[in-house]
Amino acid sequence: MAEKTRFWSRFAQLLRPQELAWLLLFAALGAVSPTLNSAEIQLLAALALLQVFEPRLTFLTSARGRRLSLALKLLLGYLLIGVSGGVQSSYYLIMMVPVVSAATTLGARGTLLVTLAACLSYLSFLLFLDWERQYLAPEDLRELALRLLFLGMLGFLTYRLAEADRSQARRYQAVAEQLAEANRNLQAAEAAVRRSERLAALGQLTAGLAHELRNPLGTMKAAAEVLRQKVSAENEVARELAGFIEAEVDRTSNLITRFLNFARPFELRLKETELTEVIDRAIAQLSQHKPPFDVVIYKNYSPDIKPFPLDAELIESVLYNLLENAAQASPPGGAITVKTRPVEGGVEIAVIDRGVGIARQDRESIFNPFFTTKPNGVGLGLAIVAKIVDEHGGKIAVESEPGEGSVFRVLLPAKRPE
Repeated sequence: MAEKTRFWSRFAQLLRPQELAWLLLFAALGAVSPTLNSAEIQLLAALALLQVFEPRLTFLTSARGRRLSLALKLLLGYLLIGVSGGVQSSYYLIMMVPVVSAATTLGARGTLLVTLAACLSYLSFLLFLDWERQYLAPEDLRELALRLLFLGMLGFLTYRLAEADRSQARRYQAVAEQLAEANRNLQAAEAAVRRSERLAALGQLTAGLAHELRNPLGTMKAAAEVLRQKVSAENEVARELAGFIEAEVDRTSNLITRFLNFARPFELRLKETELTEVIDRAIAQLSQHKPPFDVVIYKNYSPDIKPFPLDAELIESVLYNLLENAAQASPPGGAITVKTRPVEGGVEIAVIDRGVGIARQDRESIFNPFFTTKPNGVGLGLAIVAKIVDEHGGKIAVESEPGEGSVFRVLLPAKRPE
């Protein structure tokens, strides 16, 4: 019993139900044929095998392969009609096979050409009649015309049905693509909401913590200054330690100021501004960096961008941060490109470097506060950049591959945000 089950299981894997149906139909054609001979059996077997194994042969599923398969079906059908009586053969309907195949795989022109080829092939058997002893009566001519017309009607109807299925499939594909795009937009919106929630919570925490630290830091600095003044000049160690305390307090105070700038809501001062002037100021500011960066900056400004409302000071800080990060990531003598172009509804600014790039797992986190890959970084630069862009009603995105560089794209609306 188990052996029989395994046998039928292997048989089912070899032959699918539709393939078995094709074999049974072609076997039935041979069984009821009034003029069955060895040539008919061979041609029917060849047609059956071609119809069954066509989907399994990879080279027959390409455009060239489909044309070859249709040509073979036309040839085998033509030969089958020829060996079974020519124009009087009962197999004239075998020409349906290439016609239906063309209608389901080709377009309107291909279906028409295959249908015409099938009709002309069938009519060519008239050339083999002995017209001195044979003739076609009017009813024979009408029968011949009906056969050809039915073949054409079959091809047209099959094409219409197949085209309706293809149109429905295209509509389903379009809907699937729209759903996929909507899903991507939803995921991006969810990520933006999560980031905004994190920014809000961290902003409140940072503001409270910064205010609490300001007073003790001021006390520590004052105490260090008094200590440095009171200690005698001979006690160099104490004076040096007091200087260290002052320096660290100043550094911590500057860090708290950055925290407060991050937590404090921005008050945009929007004004019609020439974007190229803002970018040039950011580049000039970068050139004054100490120590200077060994990079070359290329400008690729679009002449089609007209002045539009923005906060020039804040956008300058955005571009300076992006340029500074690009310079830090670039090798000595590296190139940075600043490119602008108009896009639908706004302006895009791209800062492109050929530096170390960003790891795939870090891309979603680089705009989060306190996330940094730099040894001495705080992780607020890009968070503040994203916040300024958001306040302008814009978007910021990054494209990067490790070892190939990064592209930061800032999209700003050309109209005043509500």
